[in-house]
Amino acid sequence: MENLLKICGNQVYRFGYESILQNLTQFNEQQPSLDRTAVVTKKLRSIPDFVVVNRRKKPFLVEVKFRTKVKVYERDLKLIEDFWQAKVVMVTIEKPYFRILENNAEGRNWISLVRDRDLNVTNAVLEEFNKLVEKYYPTVKK
Repeated sequence: MENLLKICGNQVYRFGYESILQNLTQFNEQQPSLDRTAVVTKKLRSIPDFVVVNRRKKPFLVEVKFRTKVKVYERDLKLIEDFWQAKVVMVTIEKPYFRILENNAEGRNWISLVRDRDLNVTNAVLEEFNKLVEKYYPTVKK
């Protein structure tokens, strides 16, 4: 996902939980382990994956979910959307493989990533990444 966004002219910076995991591991060595039920811990675990700055220099937080089915649990979306105000991208094994969650007056809807006006994803670039999904995920439903 990071490369896809970069190829489309965005600046992409890793930001998520995985990026701070090393520091949290050091914390755990010095302190008792983090309480997994604590509010702060839940927020840390929900940190979006990337900070993306598009060609117009507008920054966005982006969370990426990999799923076999087009489904993300409501509780997962709540922190991502409400607390972080992040864009949510889903990569699935069903076309369109790359989707983004759109919020509008009718509610939430998963749309093809090329329809998002902020991240500059083109059909040509998306088609190249679709080939990678089909190559590396043999259970893909074309």
